[in-house]
Amino acid sequence: MKSIKKSDKKTFSVENERKKMLQEFCKRVNLKFNDLSVLDLAFHHRSVTNELHSGNNERLEFLGDSVLGMITAAYLYKNINVSEGEMSKIKSAVVSEKSLAPIALKLGLDKLLILGHGEEKTGGRQKPAILADCMEAVIGACYYDQGFFAAEKYVLSFMIPKIESYLNDGEKDFKSILQEVFQQKYKICPVYELKGISGPEHDKTFEMVVHLGQKTYGPAKGKSKKEAQQKVAKMALDSLKD
Repeated sequence: MKSIKKSDKKTFSVENERKKMLQEFCKRVNLKFNDLSVLDLAFHHRSVTNELHSGNNERLEFLGDSVLGMITAAYLYKNINVSEGEMSKIKSAVVSEKSLAPIALKLGLDKLLILGHGEEKTGGRQKPAILADCMEAVIGACYYDQGFFAAEKYVLSFMIPKIESYLNDGEKDFKSILQEVFQQKYKICPVYELKGISGPEHDKTFEMVVHLGQKTYGPAKGKSKKEAQQKVAKMALDSLKD
């Protein structure tokens, strides 16, 4: 009879522990999976690809992004009686990185992420971009394994409260506000310019300015172009108020 090596026992133990964590996550968020390996892949950030010689969640993220957008758009069309422009504004706000990252933390996705050594060391579990991408990857995995209606049920469980919160409180989209104010007054649009990118590949910082006619405001920095644009738009709005 072949004896089991200690290394095999360790691997078996790790795999069992991982399976248990995934099952607990499914129970917590009311999801079912026929193939847990699909869900597991959704938590593999691209930073582990070379280190573990494994796949990553980018393809599932691509799929989930489309599924999320379609489900949200359909819900808005059926339930929120506003113009096409307002629907676009709501959808843009609630499916954004800023919106998805806190949901990911609330659902505990950060604890299941599998990151490369460098990304782990630089606080990748708390980075909004990684959390938002993982949210989309889980949606993609759910759609792939369980089909559209299961994915729809999962997405609407957190998206309906987010939409209602947006409609009740209004999440500030400084870029849209600036465009409305400036375009109405001067009949031209703000122009955003990327001034520089710094930092390593896994932790970039973007620096942005905004041109309002002959005046320039900024720079402002962010971990994504969108974040930097929002920050510099707020700077411009504050200056216009003054």
